[in-house]
Amino acid sequence: MISDVVKTAEQRMAKTIDATRHDYATIRTGRANPAMLEKLMVDYYGSNMPVNQLANISVPEPRTLLIAPWDKSVIPLIEKAIQKSELGIPPSSDGTVIRLNIPQLTEERRKEFIKQLHKKAEEHRVSVRNIRRDINEELKKQEKEDKASEDEIKRAQEQIQKITDKYIAEIDSITKAKEAELLEV
Repeated sequence: MISDVVKTAEQRMAKTIDATRHDYATIRTGRANPAMLEKLMVDYYGSNMPVNQLANISVPEPRTLLIAPWDKSVIPLIEKAIQKSELGIPPSSDGTVIRLNIPQLTEERRKEFIKQLHKKAEEHRVSVRNIRRDINEELKKQEKEDKASEDEIKRAQEQIQKITDKYIAEIDSITKAKEAELLEV
């Protein structure tokens, strides 16, 4: 029973790591990455839709994103959404596709992205800690219901703490790698 709780904790924390990687992919560096547009919502016939459901997004060159909408009438809507977004990249359209030329990052913009990165890193660390708290509460509940001894609970809590430390260290290492990527000129 306790081993199941520990496995659950590890699985939930691993999902947090996946979410961290996914979240960091949306922070733009000097390179084009389709993940930059994942959170971009387009007002399409009164409902907000992700741009990747309205168009094909590709990277023909290292600093260019190409957005090819399936319905050409949506091009002005996508352009409007890009201009309103915090991407800071002006779209250029030829009537059939939209090109986003990723400019070189300025020092000020890099620092802004690093602040954003650290904020997201802290959110993910808190998420891991919340999982630890939930699991520890579950263990205490098992102890009160006499499903496990006090010693077993202590050992499980120590194990959960080691797993928590491991995943927080992994978040830190992913953050450092992304920070190095952002600082790369």
